[in-house]
Amino acid sequence: MGMAIVYTLFGIAAALIGSGLGAALQNAWVLGAFALLLAVLSLSMFGAFDLQVPAGLQARFTAWSNRFHGGRHAGVFIMGGLSAVIVGPCVAAPLAGALVYISQTRDTLLGGVALFSMAAGMSVPLLLVGASAGALLPRTGAWMRHVKHLFGFLLLAVALWMVTPVLPPWLVMLVAAVLLLGSGVYLGAFEPLHVHATHPGRTLAKGLGIGLALLAALELVGVASGGRNLLQPLQHLGVAGGPGRAGPGVAFTPVASLAALDEAVRMSTKPVMLDVYADWCVSCKEFEAFTLTDPQVQDKLARMNLLRIDVTANTPADQALLRRHGLFGPPAMLFFPPAGEEITQARVIGFQSAPTFLEHLARIEPLARAR
Repeated sequence: MGMAIVYTLFGIAAALIGSGLGAALQNAWVLGAFALLLAVLSLSMFGAFDLQVPAGLQARFTAWSNRFHGGRHAGVFIMGGLSAVIVGPCVAAPLAGALVYISQTRDTLLGGVALFSMAAGMSVPLLLVGASAGALLPRTGAWMRHVKHLFGFLLLAVALWMVTPVLPPWLVMLVAAVLLLGSGVYLGAFEPLHVHATHPGRTLAKGLGIGLALLAALELVGVASGGRNLLQPLQHLGVAGGPGRAGPGVAFTPVASLAALDEAVRMSTKPVMLDVYADWCVSCKEFEAFTLTDPQVQDKLARMNLLRIDVTANTPADQALLRRHGLFGPPAMLFFPPAGEEITQARVIGFQSAPTFLEHLARIEPLARAR
């Protein structure tokens, strides 16, 4: 618990600092710096260098922890908190990656819960090893190096995810293909198996590597054929209007200021949905890709006047709109009856899947008409 509390404080601090930097994070240079940091951290997972707390500080923390004796709850609690710093080199790259991600989400609850969960997960093996008196302690070996490499690939994937909002889709797909192909090669996708001396784990790794290589091929085919959807690279090759086929999206009318929004709502003869959007907002892109392309959602929204305010530039007008409606930032969907005030209980904050958003629209439809 001592270790978990220290990590929880790290997570909350990262989220609070991130909330102060929310507007700056829309900058491509800032997102690129975060991605570069994660890419550099991934190099430590591949053995390029070691991340360590300075030896002097580490020695002081170790000496302080040695003052507390085992067998006492208070002493063990304090030793656990200090161990969060002492054993930091073992988890420095994954921890730093988690803190960077949390600072971008600007969610203090997520920050605290995520880092508490991370520390709790780290504690489970310690509890098992302690309860077994060392009988369950795993032996060192090549598997530890593979685990580090796995985290290295994951950090590279998160780095790509961070810059996705500011990179052209075709470039994101190309980089993803390279990362998938590299992972497949690492797992031995193109190495021969020796029939008479094959370990089951080796066969499984090769199968996974072949799967990743095939995904890389799909991304490359998608880019070459004009696809621009990372998660569905061949979607554009489907038959338009076929079963389950998603539409191209919905058309929003842009509004640039509070005055323009008020005028548009006042003149509307239909219920109004205002989409608060930013180019750097990943959840906004998810809403567009997975929710607003659903044919049933589009059918519901066709009965509304759809407005959008783009807060990417974070202008004074954008800030004024966010303050007036009590919004922390995008994504947000605000609903207005014809020529009326916002239905505050109807607003949607954050990403919602198509089925969830459909249920929400069905609930607020009578309310919007009644007003």
